[in-house]
Amino acid sequence: MEVLFKSTRNHAEKVTASQAILKGLADDGGLYVPEVIPKLDLTLGKIADLSYQELAYEVMKLFLTDYTEQELKSCIEKAYDDKFDCREIAPIHYANGSYYLELFHGETIAFKDMALSLLPHLLTTAAKKNQVTDEIVILTATSGDTGKAALAGFADVPGTRIIVFYPKDGVSAVQEKQMVTQKGANTHVIGIKGNFDDAQNGVKAIFNDKELAKDLKEKGFVFSSANSINIGRLVPQVVYYVYAYGTLLAQGKIKEGEEVNFTVPTGNFGNILAAYYAKSMGLPIHKLICASNENKVLFDFFGTGTYDKNREFILTSSPSMDILISSNLERLIYKIADENPDKNREMMQALTSKGSYTITDEMKKGLKDFYGGFANEKDTLATIREVYKAADYVIDTHTAVAAAVYETFKKNEKDEHANVIVSTASPYKFARSVMEAVWDEKDGQFPSQEDDFALVRLLNEKTGLAVPKAVKELDFAEVLHNTVCEKEKMCEEVVKYLK
Repeated sequence: MEVLFKSTRNHAEKVTASQAILKGLADDGGLYVPEVIPKLDLTLGKIADLSYQELAYEVMKLFLTDYTEQELKSCIEKAYDDKFDCREIAPIHYANGSYYLELFHGETIAFKDMALSLLPHLLTTAAKKNQVTDEIVILTATSGDTGKAALAGFADVPGTRIIVFYPKDGVSAVQEKQMVTQKGANTHVIGIKGNFDDAQNGVKAIFNDKELAKDLKEKGFVFSSANSINIGRLVPQVVYYVYAYGTLLAQGKIKEGEEVNFTVPTGNFGNILAAYYAKSMGLPIHKLICASNENKVLFDFFGTGTYDKNREFILTSSPSMDILISSNLERLIYKIADENPDKNREMMQALTSKGSYTITDEMKKGLKDFYGGFANEKDTLATIREVYKAADYVIDTHTAVAAAVYETFKKNEKDEHANVIVSTASPYKFARSVMEAVWDEKDGQFPSQEDDFALVRLLNEKTGLAVPKAVKELDFAEVLHNTVCEKEKMCEEVVKYLK
């Protein structure tokens, strides 16, 4: 069955998977969604027998129907190779009552590698399929992890350039160093004086600038996106939820058909939306637990039905979740609005004009699969400490937010389903916060004056957790990108670079 993609804001245009991946964002500003969510055509028992690469093909072929078997398998083979430091790609570790799905074994030690290792291959294949000869310019806003994973994926890929915007003072020291030391003749990194929402809004504005697009088209450039607004990011993320279920089944932790919970640390809503798609495909999922940090706009939304970004933006120890505009939520809003593009567009326009919208009581019924929770900074650090002491297992701040929210959920709901916590980053990406959490009074005074790379070494000495190669190489890496601009100057910086 061929699956076509349509915009969440207009049904006039339908495109193939490769066209949706190339465009990134629909011409009307909407996000591409499949006309129908395909059903898994494998038995759950069969899923348990497949490798990650084999399962990736079986899941993605159902969405990306205009890619040939050879094209898709080639993309998967190039993506999920020895740049991941373990054969399983996404192993599961049991600790303190939950199963931790480790998605940080790629070369940038964050879950974004799971999709961004694949997207460049999907994109360049799509360009050939659609006879695109223009140079593809990837525009990306990052709250810390997407940027490095996208840069690593697209570095020196022929026919592409990549420009990444990040909040200059809104990422960890390791995250920033990963980006500004990125090699590749086609890479460009820009820090902005603002937060992630400013960066994301700026990128969307550039995409929607028709005059700019026309001007650059004449010069041989065409824009695309590596953010999770691109369906080529979302579809590969569905795979690891199916794989996690198969792993638990293969290990005898659950019975075939038994429902499980997934607890997902959430900022831009793409990661948990992929879990929702997996459930829609037939994966036995009981609850999707949406875990927010102190920027709890999603928690409030699930509790009240009102999405309101008019609030203080808080910098936390889990910066990849410091987001007030969760772009991928639009795909869910569209779904629970009975796929009515007019109703969805009205709400997105309200978000732009007044910063909020409220869904109807009927739409609220469509949220029954979700549970919203949040953890403050104190709870986040306490959870890192608790899991380390109880299970000798070190988790990062984002994963700790999820673990803390799950404990609240379990207590409040008296829920006994097996729970999978989606572990999105290596603890070494946030060494300062993790070190503060596991530091003990008997260790003496916390060495707050040390830089983050010294704390990496101390964390290794204290916990014995191996330091990833990606972090070891950073300490003395040369800074290659030092551009910083006002948020209002983002478009000017793009034009300057492309000239």
